Amino acid sequence: MSITPHVSVLSTQYLNQYCSSCAAPASEAGLKRCQRCKTIYYCHQECQNRDWTWHKQECSALQKWAASAPSQEVSVPGDAVRCLGRILWGSQKEGLDSNWSKEIRMMQSNRSSLLPSAFESHTHLAHSVVRYLAASSPGDLEPYGLKSAGDLVDLISRFTTNTFTLTSSSLTPIGICVAPTIAFANHSCDPNAVIVFPRAPNTPMSKEPSLNLIALRDVAPGKEVRIAYVDTTLPKRLRHKELKETYNFACRCKLCTTQMSIDPREALWCPKSCGGTCSLPTEAENNLSRCAKCKAVVANPEAVLDAVRIGQDALDKATSLQFKDPAKAKQLTTNMIPILTSAGITPSSHPLLAMTHLHQELLIASLPYSISQESLDEVIRTAAKYSAGLQALLPKGHPVRAVALGELGKLLAVDEPSPPTDPVQAAKFPPSGPPRLKLAYETLVRAHEELLIGFGKANQGGYVGRDVRNVIVRLEKELGVWNTGVKNAMEDAVMAQRTKRD
Repeated sequence: MSITPHVSVLSTQYLNQYCSSCAAPASEAGLKRCQRCKTIYYCHQECQNRDWTWHKQECSALQKWAASAPSQEVSVPGDAVRCLGRILWGSQKEGLDSNWSKEIRMMQSNRSSLLPSAFESHTHLAHSVVRYLAASSPGDLEPYGLKSAGDLVDLISRFTTNTFTLTSSSLTPIGICVAPTIAFANHSCDPNAVIVFPRAPNTPMSKEPSLNLIALRDVAPGKEVRIAYVDTTLPKRLRHKELKETYNFACRCKLCTTQMSIDPREALWCPKSCGGTCSLPTEAENNLSRCAKCKAVVANPEAVLDAVRIGQDALDKATSLQFKDPAKAKQLTTNMIPILTSAGITPSSHPLLAMTHLHQELLIASLPYSISQESLDEVIRTAAKYSAGLQALLPKGHPVRAVALGELGKLLAVDEPSPPTDPVQAAKFPPSGPPRLKLAYETLVRAHEELLIGFGKANQGGYVGRDVRNVIVRLEKELGVWNTGVKNAMEDAVMAQRTKRD
């Protein structure tokens, strides 16, 4: 199933990196900026013209917001405010009785069961929207179908409950969108479908960003299609916390109700190194954590829990600094990962898995133009650990797992700046020379197979799938040349031996 969202907006940090109409990344030629608001960018004149019916009122609102902003840091309203603005202008443009507007109003509102913790954020968002619309009295909101403060609260509740993350073709979160039809899909922590933006080759630019609902496995007739509202690599307690705070319900899916001996999201390696795993210790008294294989007891559960707490704090801080101070964020992840690893936490466990992923992103972002062998190998090792962690949690074909596998394969395919000559070093992971190329090829073939599932075979695995396929073709040629060279060298050696005998 493929649809164009009713409304989509980019996060502020990505406004100058992606087209605000079709969400395509900037090309080498760059993006075209709106000369009036100087905030919104487009990839082509065609996109700018198509978006003008939406951007016309937005353009004026952005200029007024910037003129009254107390500082440059808040001169652009957040994505939630801009998205709500487009929803209201869209309702006005399409007509309050149009199907477009009715579909927005049909989305579920949790206004009657709003948690006290959400009051402040909803109130702040409401005030920001009123300011953005330049409404000075309740009557100014009536043309948008908002006849009371309750109507505005209902709209904000529908928005927060039904908004989807807009991502790039490689799953980088770049904004938010509203798609009422897909919002009817219910949640499961073990979903049978996913939402992706594959940028398929047969999708016209006018239909982008194209939201695709992709089945991860066969769904029998009459069975409900379910998606995940939250990150399913998180432990149950964190999933439930987010679901309660944002959607106000307790999940009763199979993953949440089935008692697992050990959840790989909260696991430790056996303290006796037998190869088995233990459950993460809890705060409860007399709650011993034992290895499922050899029954060895975790001797110091308090130290493990301390490492997890410190790791969560470091992850939160590093995430907040990722774009503001990436050097500081990388220092935090670099220091914290060994602490979590030494505590025995497995690669699939939280917060080590998320920390590893963030560390990988920071390492890639900090790679110099002239890359060194050491820095390349460090990124590869980090990507391999992240991919291995995902393999234990997500089913084959899940787009997150598929993209991670593809990224690992492409990193392995990068030309080595200075391959190690020491046999001991060359034997370590990642391998060097032809064995590295072979591993890259095998990894990419697996990734391509999974991308065809996660992003749709009809979409050729999306943009990422097509990119991975191109790298596979290149590697096939390189491996073919190498194999031919080896074969020729062996034949020459045989001929030389024969000539020597003669």
